Amino acid sequence: MSSLSRIDTTLVVAAKAGDAAAIDRLLAVSQPDLLRFARRTCATTEDAEDAVQTALWQLHRRIGTLRVIAAFASWLFRIVERECRRLLGLRRPTVPIDQVAGSMLAINPVPVGLQRDLGAMIAALPALYREVLVLRDIEEFTTPEAAAELGISV
Repeated sequence: MSSLSRIDTTLVVAAKAGDAAAIDRLLAVSQPDLLRFARRTCATTEDAEDAVQTALWQLHRRIGTLRVIAAFASWLFRIVERECRRLLGLRRPTVPIDQVAGSMLAINPVPVGLQRDLGAMIAALPALYREVLVLRDIEEFTTPEAAAELGISV
């Protein structure tokens, strides 16, 4: 049985009510169990760490929306599981563009409007966020590689 399932419900109730100390305590208590679960569920250690960070961020941001206190642990585990699946989907093997037949590009062209909108949205981001997005999602750097490139922490 994980320590997450044994968390005192008064701590969850206090965090749900906005008690910052209770939220901090929940973050600290939840991380080890979530990481163990994520390492079994995700494809890579990096994905596991990313999934746990997503779950902890959701805990911090959305604990107030939790309707059933007893569902706290399963709520967090579901977030990790969904994030692992999402990250696995991002890691599907890709074929280099020079190996794609020209006819394939003609069949599924990226709409010009979508290209323009995405370009405008990326350009509107603050510089650091734009750099992180480009390194992680376009250049496909790992999180540690992107952090090292930018001289920031993971």
